[in-house]
Amino acid sequence: MAAAPSLMDAAAAPPSNGCGPHARAAYAPVRAERDLLGEMPVPADAYHGIHTLRALDNFALTGRRLHPGLVEALALVKKACARANAELGHLEPRVADAVCAACDEMLHGGLGAHVLVDALQGGAGTSANMNVNEVLANRAEEFMGGMRGAYRLVRPLDHVNLHQSTNDVFPTALRVAAMRGLRELERAVSALQRAFQDRERDFAGVVKLGRTQLQDAVPMTLGAECSAWAEALSRDRWRIFKCEERLRVVNLGGTAVGTGITAPRDYIFLVVERLREVTGLGLARAENLVDATQNADVFVEVSGILKAHAVNLLKISGDLRLLASGPRGGLGELALPAVQAGSSLMPGKVNPVICEAVAQAAMRALGNDAALTMAAQAGQLELNAFMPLIADTLLDTISILTRACVMFRTRCVEGMRADAAACARHVDASWGTVTALVPVLGYEGATRLVETMRAEGCGVREAARRTGLLDDATLDGLLAPEAMARLGRAGDGDDRRNGRGRP
Repeated sequence: MAAAPSLMDAAAAPPSNGCGPHARAAYAPVRAERDLLGEMPVPADAYHGIHTLRALDNFALTGRRLHPGLVEALALVKKACARANAELGHLEPRVADAVCAACDEMLHGGLGAHVLVDALQGGAGTSANMNVNEVLANRAEEFMGGMRGAYRLVRPLDHVNLHQSTNDVFPTALRVAAMRGLRELERAVSALQRAFQDRERDFAGVVKLGRTQLQDAVPMTLGAECSAWAEALSRDRWRIFKCEERLRVVNLGGTAVGTGITAPRDYIFLVVERLREVTGLGLARAENLVDATQNADVFVEVSGILKAHAVNLLKISGDLRLLASGPRGGLGELALPAVQAGSSLMPGKVNPVICEAVAQAAMRALGNDAALTMAAQAGQLELNAFMPLIADTLLDTISILTRACVMFRTRCVEGMRADAAACARHVDASWGTVTALVPVLGYEGATRLVETMRAEGCGVREAARRTGLLDDATLDGLLAPEAMARLGRAGDGDDRRNGRGRP
């Protein structure tokens, strides 16, 4: 195999946004390429070809290219297909080797930068598939001693796309990309959960006022509050882990509509095995390839799991903002890390910007879920034409939630501190605290204590002294962290459960 020029030496200079009718203006000279619709000039040093060029002109929508994870997954799918075809004698080994080498550069080198098509496009992902086919074919051609655009030794459709259709390649690649991304997200959620568990231990001795409906409720510990956030994230982590079970069934080998038309039977049975090998994922061929080709409900299910996680992030970040509000004129029970100045007008103001950013990431995920749901239900008969939108929203959600979890953990949760004095002031000042004293004072005695607090404008401790209902030592015991943290109160119920006291 002849040595190929390195990507660093390649003269191609892809347009900055990768779309639009003027994207090729800077290229010169050109080569002529022909397709069903006629001939077009393609930049002579471009790795892409005529189909990509038409897509750049036609689909100038978002100004964003395909998600990098999807490009990598497409390369993995193409590599598996080349291996299967070579093993069965459908593709010359030297051609397969060149295609696989190009796939590796798309995975680990700079070749993915030449996948230029817009993230949103008509055709159920055909332009994305063809862009990858063209780039891999041209790079493989170079590996074999040929020239870009010659397609003499390696052709996009006859070799790179052999026994494939966009309709089985694109959904399979999306599943692979999602599974790879979800593993990263699971790790990020798990680390965030551990950070809240650490704060649970740190704040176990801090008694604070619980609140329901934004009104004073009863005392609890700040550690218990952190434990609830950690538990919610634990559920998220488990649900995200289980998403692999939903995504592992792929339709590769089904070609256009799931019947496997044009694909040899031996290839259909082998190609998913090879995809398992190159991805390291526990993939399986769908028993009903027609169903797996036309229906996208599995992506709706996974998006729903991600929506649940986004809802938890939104709620938790809002809780932290509220507890850190003020800090002088608000609750001020938590001190969040100061990461940047908060105002161009007000000196000394520091805002909870990390919580705000996390909330916006969560809101974006919720919007993505709505768009994905609409795209999934819009599929018709044997295919969903809106797979590019499903891919873009799902992978964007996975990426943004992963980054949000890492940012939340490293720039907020790990550094947040309790203001124990503020928590104690709120506990002492609130009538809700008296509820914790009812088992000792009774309802009437507790009511008398509240009346004293209201009439004389004092806290629980001072009211107890003035009324003589409780001494400081008894009050300390009733409001101790361990009393706030245990489930229920020790008393007659414990005696009955242990066979003592009245039945």
